[in-house]
Amino acid sequence: MIDGVDLPALTAWMDDVGLGDGPITGTELLVGGTQNILLRFTRANRTYVLRRPPMHKRGNSDETMRREARVLGALAGSDVPHPGLIAACAIEDVLGAAFYLMEPIDGVNPSEELPERYRTDPQWQTALGLSMVDGIAALSRVDLEARGLSDFGRADGWLERQVPRWRKQLDSYTALDNYSGPSISHVDEVGEWLDKYRPETCHVGLLHGDVHFANVLINRDSPELIAFVDWELATVGGSLLDLGHMIATWPGRPATVARVEIPGLPGQDVLIERYAQASGLDVSDVEWFIVLACYRLGIILEGSYARMLAGQATAEVGERLGRIARELFGQAHEITG
Repeated sequence: MIDGVDLPALTAWMDDVGLGDGPITGTELLVGGTQNILLRFTRANRTYVLRRPPMHKRGNSDETMRREARVLGALAGSDVPHPGLIAACAIEDVLGAAFYLMEPIDGVNPSEELPERYRTDPQWQTALGLSMVDGIAALSRVDLEARGLSDFGRADGWLERQVPRWRKQLDSYTALDNYSGPSISHVDEVGEWLDKYRPETCHVGLLHGDVHFANVLINRDSPELIAFVDWELATVGGSLLDLGHMIATWPGRPATVARVEIPGLPGQDVLIERYAQASGLDVSDVEWFIVLACYRLGIILEGSYARMLAGQATAEVGERLGRIARELFGQAHEITG
């Protein structure tokens, strides 16, 4: 028995959509993200990875799965590193949640396993960091209209909406049991700085929305990014936000999300210069986007801490992500002075 995945129901659904025949075998729960369920399995000599929301779903969990499946399908054939979508189930009747199936990727998550050469070879370390930048630059070049994603998010007023949108989400956590308010400091000061120094314009494109080393798969045999995973925060918005997220959570910074040590990774200035070259975008406002990334991600992770207090997430996850939320706001406050 696998919590959240009724194998007979999944088998019947796969029969209906023409995905193999016979029994599902070789089931294996995968480590990935912090709460969503990932299951690798085989049917008729083909391997699949299923992704669905956690057992304690949030209000938007099913819509998030539908959006993930949509963006992965839209990226097929692009130069953006991503898992290939096989099929999606938008309704909740089959497994009690929306879900999708994707192609397995022969790569490694550096937050779970880091091959030896990534730990010891400076050339591999540099190449990996540049490959990460090239991946988000490829995202910035996605033609939203050609990929059917022009309505995937609202471009108009995106900059102006950021602070009130995320502050509203932070305030919403008070509805959770046992949560009395933010454990993070400097929320008002950082929000005021973001409003005061908000850029007049920005390039709007497809965002992954949560770029860091826990959300990538890398090649074991050569220093390169294979895929961005965990697309639950994907949307349309200011392209520099993905660069801001990557810098804010880069190994060696206070708010490193992935617990990895890769000492030879390129520094911030090199990352920014590489992104400017690869994307062709103006990066003069990148500091604002780094602060926005801290503000946005800190509030999102505070939600995991709040759900822990409400009994909807494990203590290990909630405490760790709550700590990172505080570190992100500390970093943002330091930048803003």
